[in-house]
Amino acid sequence: MTAENEAGADFKSDPQVSTLAYFGSELRIKREEAGLSQTELARRMFCTHSLVSRVESGKRPPTWEFARRCDEVLGTGGAFLRLGPVVIKHAYPDWFRPFVELEKDAREIWNFENQVVPGLLQTEEYARALFAAARLPNTEALVAARMTRQHILERDSRAHVWAVLDENVLRRAVGGPAVMARQLRAVLEAAEDQRTLVQVIPYDVGAHAGMAGPFAGLTMNEGADVVYIDGRVRGHVTADTNHLDEYRYGYDLLRADALSPKASLDMIAAAAKEFSP
Repeated sequence: MTAENEAGADFKSDPQVSTLAYFGSELRIKREEAGLSQTELARRMFCTHSLVSRVESGKRPPTWEFARRCDEVLGTGGAFLRLGPVVIKHAYPDWFRPFVELEKDAREIWNFENQVVPGLLQTEEYARALFAAARLPNTEALVAARMTRQHILERDSRAHVWAVLDENVLRRAVGGPAVMARQLRAVLEAAEDQRTLVQVIPYDVGAHAGMAGPFAGLTMNEGADVVYIDGRVRGHVTADTNHLDEYRYGYDLLRADALSPKASLDMIAAAAKEFSP
């Protein structure tokens, strides 16, 4: 899913810029109270001086790991870890945020992609290459948001994920051959968890039920299920039962056309080997 949206530059009216600036300001204040330079803080956090500087100046959003280390080094009792998700949230366009919030509580996540690896399975360098290709001014914010979003797969009570991919996804060298090889290996690693299932629709199937474009659905433990339909300019999230029935049926057709999970992983492994130096 793309979920790409340009961030405005006005501090007062743009929530993303405001929250980024607030996080950076708080970090600078707590760092100075601790008597640490940016260089010393970076050393203790096992990151670069440049990263600390860019976060403090509001030019780069904090990742979950960065926020956790801030709390650990500065002894702030989880304050930065609590603030981090607020900053990340505003990297998403308004119309995509409800899906991201619901995704955290979903029992099942099922999606189809015809061009790119699903966001929940993307590596950082692959995601950066995707956003950079669109020449978005808030690329780093979007990358950080995507990486943070993946933490839902690290929970013990995580959702089951079912991803159906067109073979196109395996063949386009996003970021170059080396980046693509690492991305495909990351998909294989993700599929080692029994709660993640990946299938590929090979070229020889011809036309299939996903030709109109990518989509994703959430099966919820409580409340209405939803489906997200991707778009070039903006996507659409709906809980309309007629739409849900249509996309569930389409998804069943896609799974029927796809290779078995084992054969799919074999194809992904072969593609990764082709891209490897």
